[in-house]
Amino acid sequence: MSRIALLGGGFSTDADGVLDDWVLGHARASRPNVCFVPTASGDAPAYIEKFFDAFRARDCEPSVLPLFRRESSDTALRDVLLARDVVYVGGGNTANLLAVWRVHGVDRLLREAYAGGTLLCGISAGANCWAEGSHTDSYGPLTHLPDGLGLLPGSVCPHYDSEPGRRSSYRAAVARRALPAGWAVEDGAAALFTDGRLTEAVTRSPGARLYRVRADGEAGAVEEAVPCRLLGG
Repeated sequence: MSRIALLGGGFSTDADGVLDDWVLGHARASRPNVCFVPTASGDAPAYIEKFFDAFRARDCEPSVLPLFRRESSDTALRDVLLARDVVYVGGGNTANLLAVWRVHGVDRLLREAYAGGTLLCGISAGANCWAEGSHTDSYGPLTHLPDGLGLLPGSVCPHYDSEPGRRSSYRAAVARRALPAGWAVEDGAAALFTDGRLTEAVTRSPGARLYRVRADGEAGAVEEAVPCRLLGG
């Protein structure tokens, strides 16, 4: 069973930690090893510290995988990733993230971890990276990025409700088939995919939504809201 979680929140944006607790609840171990991968932020120290502040207080074993000042051999890097129950990828620049991963072979290791049952998850760029393509501001203006690990079929758009232009730009990219049909995640929502299929949709706030967006065959796009379970409700 291979699983990916797309997060519209978490420790970096939400004080309540509801979505992070939801992620840990799906880990394969009762006290999971959780590896934070902050590549998209350039391994920003403040981001790393915020992760540790949030996860040291939880029933898990937190760690971080830095790549900009890498000290691990290829063998050690593989051992680290494949031994983790959860790989949690932070936000930042999606295009840079993918490029750095490929230089270090992390993309191949994550495929292996995914096949072995490690739960892969992330927010923003950390959600984009798992799909075939995504909607991103990696190059400044909002645009489509027809690149990703392809572990999740289709495309992903984060921050669907919170950043100006996201909704219209993503719909336009899907309509003209610059991106395949995909999943638009509003801030506060999250989605779990098992073997590439949506198996759970949740939200930490009543108004947050997950959408399926696809081309309508008439040069437009349609979005369908997915029912979400309110966490704690």
